[in-house]
Amino acid sequence: MAVTEETPEQGFADPTGDPLLRTRFALPARPATFVRRPRLTGHLDQALATPLTMVNGSAGAGKTLLVADWASSLRHPVAWLTAESTDQAPGVFWAHVLQALRAAGVPVASEVGSPAEAGRVDQRTLTRLAADLEGRDHSTLVILDEFDRVVSREIAGQLEFVLHHAGRGLRLILVTRTEPLLPLHRYRASGEMTEIRDAELAFTPDEAHELLTRHGLDLPASAVLALVERTRGWAAGLRLCALAARQGTDPHAYLKQFEADHSAVADFLLAEVLDRQAPGTQDLLLRISVLERCCPDLVNVLTQRTDAEPILAALQRENAFVHYLGHSWYSLHPLFAEILRAHLRERFPGLEPELRSRAAQWLRSSGALPEALAQGAAADDWEFTARAVVGDLALGQLFTGLRSDDLSALFERMGPDVRGPAPDLVRAARELAGRDVEHGLAHLHRAEEELARDGATDPAAAGLACALLEALAARLTGTPGRAERAAEQALALRPEVPGQLLDEHPELNALLLTHLGSARVWAGRFEEARTVLSAVAQRPGGAAMALPRWEALGHLALIDYLNGWHGRAEHKALAAAGQAQRYSLPQRSGAGLGALVRAAVLIDRDELDEAQALLDEAAASHLLGEDPVEEAGRVLTRGRLLLAQGDARAALAAADAIVPAVVSSPWAEDHAAALASAAYLAQGEPESARKAVEGVADRRAACTVQAARARLATGHPEEALAMLDSLPETDRPGPAVTVRATLVRAQAAHGLGDHTAAHRLLGRALLDGRREQLRLPFLEAGPWIRPLLSTGRLRELAGGWLAPATGHGRPAPEAQPQPQPPALVVEELSAREHDVLRRLAEMRSTEEIAADLHVSVNTVKTHLKSIYRKLAVSRRGDAVRRARDARIL
Repeated sequence: MAVTEETPEQGFADPTGDPLLRTRFALPARPATFVRRPRLTGHLDQALATPLTMVNGSAGAGKTLLVADWASSLRHPVAWLTAESTDQAPGVFWAHVLQALRAAGVPVASEVGSPAEAGRVDQRTLTRLAADLEGRDHSTLVILDEFDRVVSREIAGQLEFVLHHAGRGLRLILVTRTEPLLPLHRYRASGEMTEIRDAELAFTPDEAHELLTRHGLDLPASAVLALVERTRGWAAGLRLCALAARQGTDPHAYLKQFEADHSAVADFLLAEVLDRQAPGTQDLLLRISVLERCCPDLVNVLTQRTDAEPILAALQRENAFVHYLGHSWYSLHPLFAEILRAHLRERFPGLEPELRSRAAQWLRSSGALPEALAQGAAADDWEFTARAVVGDLALGQLFTGLRSDDLSALFERMGPDVRGPAPDLVRAARELAGRDVEHGLAHLHRAEEELARDGATDPAAAGLACALLEALAARLTGTPGRAERAAEQALALRPEVPGQLLDEHPELNALLLTHLGSARVWAGRFEEARTVLSAVAQRPGGAAMALPRWEALGHLALIDYLNGWHGRAEHKALAAAGQAQRYSLPQRSGAGLGALVRAAVLIDRDELDEAQALLDEAAASHLLGEDPVEEAGRVLTRGRLLLAQGDARAALAAADAIVPAVVSSPWAEDHAAALASAAYLAQGEPESARKAVEGVADRRAACTVQAARARLATGHPEEALAMLDSLPETDRPGPAVTVRATLVRAQAAHGLGDHTAAHRLLGRALLDGRREQLRLPFLEAGPWIRPLLSTGRLRELAGGWLAPATGHGRPAPEAQPQPQPPALVVEELSAREHDVLRRLAEMRSTEEIAADLHVSVNTVKTHLKSIYRKLAVSRRGDAVRRARDARIL
């Protein structure tokens, strides 16, 4: 079929993958009978001076044509969007708003991005859009027609946010049947709102007379006045009445009988629109009333005829409430369609489900899967609907954010009596998507048993669905072997699935590989995990691949971090954040892993406030039942932060935390042991530190270095050096490990009296640490390091980068000579303890300190106890005096 002028903008689609049709962004055409009403267009001129304008009236009140006529006379571009019921999903709504701006020739900054998930839009997208509009030299006019179809409070809040922050850069006009969910009272109170309501939209007698005249009716003023009173000036009622009266033998008599209430309108539509059609056309209209939109081929399927195309075209030409959408697609006026459906149920009981089932099958075969699923569900044909999701490989979309909410909601009405492999696979997917592993696996196992016993219509597609869900279950339960078997199953089935179908759903394989990669990470098989995760991270695919890429990058960042390559880890974590920002991704499984890695890197840089903020952000998105990789990363990173903040006891508790998993993770156990050892050292318990890490000392380089630190603390420098010498040459850990190892060697040399070697080794550690701003290893090294950093070349190498960042107040080794704190300071204070102590010196109460630091009162009390212990005091005043004596304040 040739491409017409209705072709959607090339390259633009909504988050579900459907094209953005130009008809939704075009000003509606005014018919020849349209009556221009200067009193209303003059009122609309005020919209150019107020942020918000609302044209609120009942169905058929003439709102759309009024605003379209006014907008067509403006000199500057107008962004027009006709809303649909699907626009209540925030991601879909904002994708269409952004396209409306582009269609009107209004440039949209690339930084604004585009939503990837139907059910949500990232706040950063809204912020950048508002900033982009606010920064323009002139106002941008946006008209949202039929806004009453958008019933989401979330969207209303987002729209209010953009409107408020865009300032003079945005003039918003809402054309609606109902009061929008915006804080209209504030705009009214401040005089920043233009309103045209139902009463004003009503036709005056003069306007009604002109309308009737344009329809060929020459009526006396008294008859026109009577009609206006009976219809209350309702534009559609007047027009419908004029159409019907014109066809009668006595227009005056007909107009006297017309009533304007809703039931009368329904009777009128049925009697004067439906009944005046030929019987075949009546039947066609009744049958297509079950469709949101239709084309001739689909109508022929429902009517079992072959002449739908000329009938639809004729109805459209006659303005018989059939609208042309472009590309041979039509739709009924919603009010007319609703009345027709009621009439269909009354005239032909039981026919509606049959029509919907037929429509669903045709739509699926034509590639319109979302509409097919909606029709199948409306017909309660759950077996077909579930088979369509599984057979068309759409099950993966339950996890990508593209149609997750829509698909999940679609099957909410599917009862437990619906049995079969496909319904059980859908149930399993919904449960696993919600992290209910127990019920998800029960449904999955039943589906697998049914497939083994009875087979399936699409066995390969069903097998791939099973493999995907098995891999996800393996990831969530920490069962690497199960994930490997699922991957093998999928690999064997892929040749049996049409290549075109696989190409249309790249997310299915990407999700499976991401789950496999996560399971391999849990097993500690980092290089094997890197192979499959890199394949996902490097594959293009737009929004469909955004969430798998995000998760893959987060896991790759974790691998680099665990190997000590913090710079590489941060780069991948930021790339993951870029995916989230560009596609407005949700906080789902693995989504917080990149933030955890960035926090862990910041901890080693002693940027503790920033790390705390990232951990708080990750905690806010934490879902019950996350996979063990992220849970272990969360626990260990929190423990490292607590230790860096001086709370060794809480760090020990984090190290002892149990991450639920069927199979234990070697790296998680090893790093927990290393954390416990470091916490014991911070508490002055070197023997406990040695025992904590002794069992894993030879399993990975970071643990060997921590074990050497513990041996050194127990007074055995030779054993510590021997442990470091035992590291295999093939093991190439990153700077975060090697800097700590070099510091252990330097401390051992210093303790053995080899000051030349100590200076040389410390210089090497400074050079390596400076590249990635690794401050924490030097802060953890202990007081022996300070005198060395105050002399010669080492002072130059420290060069200020080792000093604390502004606002941390954390004591650190400094390049300038500093007096040693007196012996009465038992232990150095953490950065947070410094924050509390400074406010203590300002005579603030515990409650004021808590409010200022955004922590609880109990947390402040805990810090105070630690400060008193470290300063060997028992009262506030003594703590402040001793801190000043020790030059801490």
